This record gives sequence, structure tokens and C-alpha cells, in this order.
Amino acid sequence: MDSESIRGQSNGGLAPLLGEYRVDSDGDVSVGMYDRPLRCCGCGIGWCSFIFGFLCPLFWYYGTFLFFAEHYRHDPRERPGLAACAIAALVCTVAAAITLIVLLADGKL
Repeated sequence: MDSESIRGQSNGGLAPLLGEYRVDSDGDVSVGMYDRPLRCCGCGIGWCSFIFGFLCPLFWYYGTFLFFAEHYRHDPRERPGLAACAIAALVCTVAAAITLIVLLADGKL
């Protein structure tokens, strides 16, 4: 049997299970993996790190580490928050570097 005849036998041309997707009775494809809420109060570890980074900027660097370690592969919904942490860490680093350069140039340090 070829693959098209096998595909045509089950559920009108759609396989009942396609990886992480499931086919509902009305033909809609829904994603079961993303039905559950994110960790950290439902907003995800990335956004929590971003928010708490305003209190302690080390959280931004933690989120940046998770971003570059591709933690979002576990759940792609984490990616925007982790990217925001990376941008905030970059801005914080540039601001600290400029402040340090100005203080060194004035001889106050």
C-alpha cells in the first residue's frame, strides 16, 4: 500500500494523531500541549524574570541565559519573555558601561 491510500483510510484523509496535535470530532486541529498554563503564575518564567529584573537585574541575566540555552524549546510561549529579558540585560549592560566610562573619565572612580 502506498502512503496516500493509508492516509485516506483514517478519518477522511487526516491521521487521528499527528505528533503533538489531535483532531477533534469536528475536524479542528487543537494543540493539547499548550492548553495548560505556564509556570510562574501563568505568565511564564521569562516574563516573571523580566518583571523581577526591575528589582534585581540579575533576573534579566538569568532570563538571557535561558534564552540562549534555548529553554523555549520546551514551550515556545516562553520565547517572548526570555527575549525581553535579553534586551533588558543588553540595555542594562550598556547603561552600566557608559556610566563606568563617564566616571572613569571624570576621575571620580
